[in-house]
Amino acid sequence: MSEQVDLIEKVCAYDPSADQSMLERAYTFSMNAHGSQLRQSGDLYFTHPVRVASILSEMKLDAATIITALLHDTVEDTLTTLDEIEKNFGSEIARLVDGVTKLSLLELPTISDRGRRAENFRKLFLAMSDDIRILLVKLADRLHNMQTLQHFDNLTKRRRIAEETRDIFAPLAERIGMQDMKEALEDLAFGELNPDARHSVIARLDYLRKN
Repeated sequence: MSEQVDLIEKVCAYDPSADQSMLERAYTFSMNAHGSQLRQSGDLYFTHPVRVASILSEMKLDAATIITALLHDTVEDTLTTLDEIEKNFGSEIARLVDGVTKLSLLELPTISDRGRRAENFRKLFLAMSDDIRILLVKLADRLHNMQTLQHFDNLTKRRRIAEETRDIFAPLAERIGMQDMKEALEDLAFGELNPDARHSVIARLDYLRKN
């Protein structure tokens, strides 16, 4: 309950016109839809959309984006339909959730051809995101997934996700001017793909700062 209050208070603080009741309904709707689903970490799955919404609230995005973040996995991962989203939250939110769902269902390039196809894929992502908020939700989704990547036991899958992040999502963030997001994604990917090199870089920077 405190997470719900904190999130809604944060949004209403920078956007006094935000529909507080709709934010509350979206929070409860998503929590009930995901129910007892668990993430690899063992945490309730619902912690993921809440964290994605929190990342976007730190960027002071509008209430519609925050609501979309809370609902972004309901159509893909639960029994919720897009019609239900529209009935409960309106056509704008339904359109945004549908956009994020379609991006999530795209089959990303395999490791062997990612270098060749990454640029075409970034263009496809941009073309499918007719509303920039769709892409922002997807980037925040990827950021939180990278922040919790250590909970995956499958090292091959972890490497694949990190390479997707480096080759597709970080450049996408840069393309739309989200420099902080781009750097965060690159750093997380670098730490997964080259942990020893990242440690050496950090140690060297610490040494230079001290001297």
